Amino acid sequence: MGIDLGTANTLVYVSGKGIVLQEPSVVAIDQDDKLPLAVGTEAKEMLGRTPGNVVALRPLRDGVIADFDTAELMLKHFIRQVHEGQALVSPRIIIGIPSGVTGVERRAVMDAALQAGARDVRLIDEPVAAAIGAGLPVADPTGNMIIDIGGGTTEVAVLSLQGIVLSESVRVAGDELSESIAQYMKKVHNLVIGERTSEEIKIKVGSAYPSEEDENLVMDVRGLHMLSGLPRTVSIKSAEIRESMSEPLAVIVEAVKRTLERTPPELAADIIDRGIMLAGGGALLKGLDTLISHETGIVTHVAADPLSCVVLGTGRVLENFKQLERVFRTRQNAL
Repeated sequence: MGIDLGTANTLVYVSGKGIVLQEPSVVAIDQDDKLPLAVGTEAKEMLGRTPGNVVALRPLRDGVIADFDTAELMLKHFIRQVHEGQALVSPRIIIGIPSGVTGVERRAVMDAALQAGARDVRLIDEPVAAAIGAGLPVADPTGNMIIDIGGGTTEVAVLSLQGIVLSESVRVAGDELSESIAQYMKKVHNLVIGERTSEEIKIKVGSAYPSEEDENLVMDVRGLHMLSGLPRTVSIKSAEIRESMSEPLAVIVEAVKRTLERTPPELAADIIDRGIMLAGGGALLKGLDTLISHETGIVTHVAADPLSCVVLGTGRVLENFKQLERVFRTRQNAL
């Protein structure tokens, strides 16, 4: 079983079946008896709409476990769901995690999976899994650059011969882009909006680079007006949202530039020839590939299915375990 344990979404791949589950990483818990009421999509619907005794939690923050007990509950639920309630066979699990996490954070992920019923847990760095899932030739002695933009972290890595040559992990990604939209609405329009609304704005009218088709996009946003304290609707344009996201986007672009500056010359030449690959949910932001191409001068491609790259990568490793076993070794020995 391969798992992409993401800040925003958790995806599960089962050998022979492919991707069998894709759910938001959210758990709703009843505060009175501490039992989960809902997990995944159903729990996400409750975000910002729960009564006093129910709390909807996201157990992962910035790509790592922030609430261990809730993360374990969520993993158990997803593993049970995948097995359709049948008696659990202790599975071998490969989990994709950010390359910049500490040893303690790695151990927390492994412990949560073991507590959830896994027999054998292996961790794979998300950039490596994303590159394998995106179809990059990671086993060849050529340089490949991947940018994996998730909910909590952005991973920039240069890969060659099944390993990471160098990487950078910044805790600025999809969540920060949504948060910057919420802050902009508050500051400019005096409108307080929730997490789900800011994400909806980002998807519908958000863009990273100006283009003719986006310029006329307008969206009506409902929220709470700070001055009157009453609900109000405000119309916003695509250009405003692009401006509101400029700071977190600049952080991501800087991370890419820093990684390119440190890349050995032979691998840098390969990257210029092959281009940069974008993966992760953040890669779906309109114009992001154009922005990175413009800033670095290197052609940037978006993976065919950016959301599923990491989990597809864990699945390919599961199915070709002997050939791709080296992807674990460098990090596993450090534990």
